[in-house]
Amino acid sequence: MSVPLELAQNGCPVVKQRILLVDDHPVLRQGLKQILDLQPNLRVCCEAETGPEALELIVREAPDLVLIDLSLRGGDGIDLVKDIKALRPQTRMLVLSMHDEFIYAERVLRAGAQGYVMKHEKIEHLLAAIAKVLDGGVYVSDKVAARLIQRVASSGSRADAVGSTVDRLTDRELQVFRLIGEGLGTRLIAEKLGVSRKTVESHREHIKEKLMLTSGEELIQRAVQWARNPGDRKK
Repeated sequence: MSVPLELAQNGCPVVKQRILLVDDHPVLRQGLKQILDLQPNLRVCCEAETGPEALELIVREAPDLVLIDLSLRGGDGIDLVKDIKALRPQTRMLVLSMHDEFIYAERVLRAGAQGYVMKHEKIEHLLAAIAKVLDGGVYVSDKVAARLIQRVASSGSRADAVGSTVDRLTDRELQVFRLIGEGLGTRLIAEKLGVSRKTVESHREHIKEKLMLTSGEELIQRAVQWARNPGDRKK
């Protein structure tokens, strides 16, 4: 595979780092591509809307970095991060998402990504994150970094053991909880995640138990409230 090169003003070759964009919104991908392609050392080499498409492109194109949205058509970004980690461990991954970083940043790092950026951040933050991840580092916001440090410092304490209510959910349970909050029923959640309705019902029961809810109606109300009110997401 040829390496894209350009000449800098001093005549020296500049290696373009190749990026795969994974997002199911074409307009957003187009905007990101225009911004990234303007950078002297970056180039969007390919794009994907779904997890399976992304995995095929990773095998074929071997990008230096995969920029991933958490919400994908017919799948979930955390699952894709895990699949990429298993398929091509050396691939660097950065998650760019609208979902609350306090809930998801640590989870995507555990899954195998090297960074997490909120979509509402300035483009300078995204470019800084891309540079750090491509340089071998890990990127999260200062607020998330402080929280992770605090969690490590308090490890073993009663407060850390209890944690926030939503933190008790597994990655899959949190996916189901988020989709319930977005108004999806059991059948649609099962189709989106590629699992059986029985599996989704099992997750719903586990979520109710962990959140100390007594009915399906309470579960829906809590999920909708959580989805609509970012300030309540640590509860």
